[in-house]
Amino acid sequence: MFKSSLILLLSLALTACALGSPPPPSEPAPRPPQVGEDGSGHQGGGEDACGANGVQTRLGQAYSEALHEELATTSGARQVRVMRPGQAYTMEYLHDRLNIRLDERERITDLFCG
Repeated sequence: MFKSSLILLLSLALTACALGSPPPPSEPAPRPPQVGEDGSGHQGGGEDACGANGVQTRLGQAYSEALHEELATTSGARQVRVMRPGQAYTMEYLHDRLNIRLDERERITDLFCG
């Protein structure tokens, strides 16, 4: 009798521990970024906040550090990112960042904001 009472008591104690208290309510998910009318995802700063339109004449040129500096200065972009084939890069959109996309021969194939 004592043995079965002890087993029952231990079973109840373990069940109570397993139930515990419910988890605290989670915080709501952050708001998604706003998307512009053109679907670009930029949140202000104008359509050409990185100055990409003003440096399109550099398409097809061989990339160099000197050209990088010239593009940064001429465009007025707050940040400049070089994107090479096969290279990993983040997908966040920064309206005032100039992206320089290169091909396998280190030639500029695209200049765009983001």
